[in-house]
Amino acid sequence: MAGQPVVSVAEHGGVTRERFLQDIYPRRKPAVLKGIDLGPCMTKWTVDYLSQVTGNKEVKVHVSTVPQMDFLKKNFVYRTLPFDVFVRRAAEAKHAEFFISEDEKYYLRSLGEDPRKDIADLRKQFPLLADDIRIPEYFKKEQLFSTVFRISSAGLQLWTHYDVMDNFLIQVTGKKRVVLYSPRDVPYLYLSGTKSEVLDVDTPDLKKYPLFVRARRYECQLEAGDVLFIPALWFHNVVSEEFGVGVNVFWKHLPSDCYDKTDTYGNKDLAAASRAVQILDRALKTLEELPEEYRDFYGRRMVLRIQQKTYSSNYE
Repeated sequence: MAGQPVVSVAEHGGVTRERFLQDIYPRRKPAVLKGIDLGPCMTKWTVDYLSQVTGNKEVKVHVSTVPQMDFLKKNFVYRTLPFDVFVRRAAEAKHAEFFISEDEKYYLRSLGEDPRKDIADLRKQFPLLADDIRIPEYFKKEQLFSTVFRISSAGLQLWTHYDVMDNFLIQVTGKKRVVLYSPRDVPYLYLSGTKSEVLDVDTPDLKKYPLFVRARRYECQLEAGDVLFIPALWFHNVVSEEFGVGVNVFWKHLPSDCYDKTDTYGNKDLAAASRAVQILDRALKTLEELPEEYRDFYGRRMVLRIQQKTYSSNYE
């Protein structure tokens, strides 16, 4: 986007577990890891193979008539399809059979058996495919939270959002473009919950979102076989430039009791953060009792106190 600072995400080849943990992970910045042995999935995961191995297992998918999917306004519908039918449709540009239009887009984000209680687990939901992929074991096994199977139609763009856990985005087939923003740029991203209201990060409506131009844009291109490390709280917007298959691996880098016990997606704010926001909302409600000039004065004092107590200079 014109006027927005752009930084290329650093790429690293031949990264061992030790190098990742010592040199890359502590920086708390996105990084593309290249040349990692991901196993036979790299050659086996064709449309024909996926259709044959997974068969007619039913999956719930997002279906959209437009490339830019908006989770806030829900410009898509959920539909259930046999997996073999879904994967062939997702790989097509035009559809002979469709729900809404012949050029509709498809997106699968695998879920647990009961999404309200169960996390996505490739070994449970797609056991035959799980044997094909080698997950980079750059964290302790007990830290593993979820393995999320993803398939996207060409051209599909997912909304900008953050997650509260560190994760690897493993691109098995196809190409993706990923745009990321630092947690420090949250004042410019017009948040609604964990998601940004700015859907089109390339040509945003700057009359509606004038501060967005101040956000520093990090960008990378993922080829088949690349692994993108996305640190917790980093915003990301993903475009599938081709039909693509990938796996997200989330892990708990903080003690387990920090996380919301009802979180099955890895995107609910930490328990302490949720409590703090609730307390802040009550404080702001109390300030409404004051006359305007006093409300302004004490509001500024609260902002200053938050800056003094919480802002850090240790990361971008």
